[in-house]
Amino acid sequence: MRARFTTEEIAAAALGIVDTSGADALSMRALAGVLGTGPMTVYNYVRDKAELEELVVAAVVAEMEVPAPTADWVEDVYALADAMWRSIRAHPAAIPLVLTRRTASATGYAVVDALVGALERGGLSDTDRLAAFHAVLGFVVGAVQSELAGPLTTGRDAPDAATRIGAVAGDSYPHIAALAQVAVRTPVAEDFERGLRMLLDGIAARGSR
Repeated sequence: MRARFTTEEIAAAALGIVDTSGADALSMRALAGVLGTGPMTVYNYVRDKAELEELVVAAVVAEMEVPAPTADWVEDVYALADAMWRSIRAHPAAIPLVLTRRTASATGYAVVDALVGALERGGLSDTDRLAAFHAVLGFVVGAVQSELAGPLTTGRDAPDAATRIGAVAGDSYPHIAALAQVAVRTPVAEDFERGLRMLLDGIAARGSR
């Protein structure tokens, strides 16, 4: 007999709760209510809240579109990293879970495999390719985290953080104050693109050695 709910349906419902009410609202009982069933039924699909949170991360990752590969591996890596960044930012309430929960689901393998495949075309050694993969992934996650709670940010959750920090730094910390002024007038997307390009320039140079 077919299961009443699929894993994808449960993950989507859980992500919907987080999107609407925040990560703290996610619970077995809340999920059961959205699915129109009892809490004990949910336990037939998900063992505990930790596993439920992993499904939320899997649902976010599942939405990442994998761009078609081109003849330019650097542009392919850029496009994949940009797709990851935009998908994570599309669910701001789920960002804390994305940053702290590791999912064992193969749902997100497509975008990761495409990223590794693009790096393979860069002429990198095996160890450099692994380091490059971690560097790109770390940059994407770090950019999201920085926008959420970073000091020199103009992100949606802290639009005036850079202004406040610049004012506190004042003359005592002139370098911070000066960079804060740059952060205030630099859009988040532009900052992300510039940083990613700088990172990829370094990776490409490493591959050309």
